[in-house]
Amino acid sequence: MRKILLFLCLALSSTIFAQLPRDLLNTTQKDYTFEDYDGSIYMTSSYKDANVIHEKSTTFDAKLRYNIHADALEYDSGSQLYELVKKPTIHARIDGDYFYYCDFEGQRGVDRSGYYILVELTDTYSIYKKLSLKIKEPRSGVGVGAPTEPGAVRMITTYYLEEAGVIMELPMNKNDMLATFNDKENELKEYIKKEKIRLRKEEDLIRLVARYNALKSSGSPSSQSLLTNRVDRN
Repeated sequence: MRKILLFLCLALSSTIFAQLPRDLLNTTQKDYTFEDYDGSIYMTSSYKDANVIHEKSTTFDAKLRYNIHADALEYDSGSQLYELVKKPTIHARIDGDYFYYCDFEGQRGVDRSGYYILVELTDTYSIYKKLSLKIKEPRSGVGVGAPTEPGAVRMITTYYLEEAGVIMELPMNKNDMLATFNDKENELKEYIKKEKIRLRKEEDLIRLVARYNALKSSGSPSSQSLLTNRVDRN
């Protein structure tokens, strides 16, 4: 994974962008299911300038949009809708966000494949976020002429800690986080209080995991894995 990330950085800094080739795309159809729902199944309302990096060829430019419901990076040619081929060797940078299609596993060996957005990269671990949707179906009102309650979709952001291809969900609740990292609970509780850490603030979450990693690194080599003895929450 870290070799892949290095390749991406080098490609973006040194490659002349080319047009997105057809063999990196699969045809798809627009999903009208949620057209009348409040909210959107897309991360952004419009297509954004993007760079597509193919490890075995070069870097291409395009305008892409992330479809959360389909877990797909979509490309609209004007006459046909496509999605980027889902392979770990094909990555994309969209409006500053780095998307990777990853074949991760949960700690119980459950498949967690899909698109993840890189948040933090270190020599030993990474932090990713994954987007999903909470869908509320429409409801009809009671009685003749009663109004109908529209359906709604809401974007949910979940953060994951990754180590050697295995991921663990990072809780957004302080007590749950301390329970997850219970071997350093007292030290982290003090750190959260002293630094006024707010877990729902992305930069604070990054700082807390970095602190936990520092605490683990100061112990014996056998206890330095951040995911040791953790149970997958999903």
